[in-house]
Amino acid sequence: MLEMLLQWYRRRFTDPQAIALLAILVVGFCILYFLNGILAPLLVAIVLAYLLEWPTVRLQNLGCSRTLSVSIVFIIFTGIVMLMVFVIAPLTWQQGVNLLADLPSMLNRFYALAATLPKRYPALVDAGIIDMMTDNLRAKLSGAGESVVKYSLASLVGILTLAIYLVIVPLMVFFLLKDKDQMLSAVRRVLPRDRGLAGLVWTEMNQQITNYIRGKVLEMIIVGFATYLVFFFMDMRYSLLLAVLVGFSVLIPYIGAMLVTIPVFVVALFQWGIGADFWTLVIAYLVVQGLDGNLLVPLLFSEAVNLHPLVIILAVVIFGGLWGFWGVFFAIPLATLVKAVYHAWPDELLNEEIEES
Repeated sequence: MLEMLLQWYRRRFTDPQAIALLAILVVGFCILYFLNGILAPLLVAIVLAYLLEWPTVRLQNLGCSRTLSVSIVFIIFTGIVMLMVFVIAPLTWQQGVNLLADLPSMLNRFYALAATLPKRYPALVDAGIIDMMTDNLRAKLSGAGESVVKYSLASLVGILTLAIYLVIVPLMVFFLLKDKDQMLSAVRRVLPRDRGLAGLVWTEMNQQITNYIRGKVLEMIIVGFATYLVFFFMDMRYSLLLAVLVGFSVLIPYIGAMLVTIPVFVVALFQWGIGADFWTLVIAYLVVQGLDGNLLVPLLFSEAVNLHPLVIILAVVIFGGLWGFWGVFFAIPLATLVKAVYHAWPDELLNEEIEES
């Protein structure tokens, strides 16, 4: 057994470049694991910098300097963000308030509907189970109300933190874009010198992350807008709020779509009941989800989604448990990183066979 372990070690860890790659991965993991809360503004800034790098490079190719290109892109992006904050966010917030106000009447209709089920289907539904479910639901909702009050009080600190982020993050994004080359040079100086293997992995992952962030933002916008059009033409209540939720649900592969479908169908059910309008909405919504999963995702992530669905779900669970939101957001790139490292890791036995042949 010991000899097998020694052989495995000699095959995998005798290359200095492999040791350098392992050291970089371990240090990076520790930094993100222990300091992810502190580094949250920097992570947001890095994601936005990746997103804005593409139009910046395009302006540079047209003859603009790096500083001018960054300034133009940054001003346009800031204008778009301000438009969303002052136009879309208030409307979404108001619809959320209206939904909370309508929640008691929706629950009363649910209780009335549930009370009729034992009479309609006596062989399938037991009245005691219905009463137990409604009592549990009332208890959870009362607890949720207390949680909302506590969250509202705690959100004062969150608002102050958000205000600080609104100042710090844009400055970080601007300087990450403007001084990109100088910062990369500074990072290279602290890395191990014998990092050829790590450089190969980084080159591949840098392109993967760039395509992933750009594709994910495009997917959120397209899916959210298409869903809003469906809800708007169906004259569905809380259409903007639900469309925003559907758009953000694409951040969590598979799981997000399943979770956001519940409030969409519940609102449609209480607005129209089980009738023609309800089933029309269900079919239209499922068509949008089907086009997203079978057309849009393969088009935007042709390389990144070259992973089995089970691997993607496990990556969401594992990395989400380690790093929360950022682990979920980068689940696919991180899984791709693991795959890239596995394929790039040197195998001395394989190299010897290649040399002999």
